[in-house]
Amino acid sequence: MSIPEQAPAPTAPARQYVNFVFYQVAPAWRRLPEDTRVQGKQEFLKAVEDYAGKVLVVPYSTIGIRGDCDFMLWRISYDLDLFQDMSAKILASGLGQYLSTPYSYLAMTKRSVYVDHHSHAGQEGKRLTVVPGKSKYNFVYPFVKTREWFLLTRAARQGMMDEHIEVGHRFPSVKLNTTYSFGLDDQEWVVAFESDKPEDFLELVMALRETEGSRYTLRDTPIFTCIRKSLKETLDTLGG
Repeated sequence: MSIPEQAPAPTAPARQYVNFVFYQVAPAWRRLPEDTRVQGKQEFLKAVEDYAGKVLVVPYSTIGIRGDCDFMLWRISYDLDLFQDMSAKILASGLGQYLSTPYSYLAMTKRSVYVDHHSHAGQEGKRLTVVPGKSKYNFVYPFVKTREWFLLTRAARQGMMDEHIEVGHRFPSVKLNTTYSFGLDDQEWVVAFESDKPEDFLELVMALRETEGSRYTLRDTPIFTCIRKSLKETLDTLGG
């Protein structure tokens, strides 16, 4: 008797790797001759452009906003190894030799278990792909819940998340991108809020502080206010 062939197991939808890498330039960079700095920036640009089509890179400047970093690259790819390959080329560039990396957060996309009964523009929690918008500002921070949160019943967590989501809906000018770091990095999530209105993001964060779920926040710092620019403009803010 022949054994019937089994249907192949369904392929899980591809999930993206997401990296927020922050760089700081050494003061010695600004004292280099202008032609050296120009070439160093060109080498940096090429190191990033070599991965076009394989790694999506959205640059932001933090000059004058944070004292411990100067710019951030929001990188998205289906291949984790490409982040390392690109970083090696960046650090080998003329500019890269003067850069340090004070922060770098790694995460992945994942479908949220809390958004099934909610519908709103973008529906960020249901996406397995990150689609950066065109907003001028991006507010980024790592996020960690207490262990007590995970020991609550699913119904209790859902109730608090319903309140959390309802508050978010009051601020349609703020787009939330949630990515997951469990087991990959020190935090549990990395959140990135895109908006053209910093004042709306401030009000959103204040409102979220008053929700029941905030009792279970262990850490949500450091927080980075990032200004979107082209990569060339971002590098030009470094001086020279």
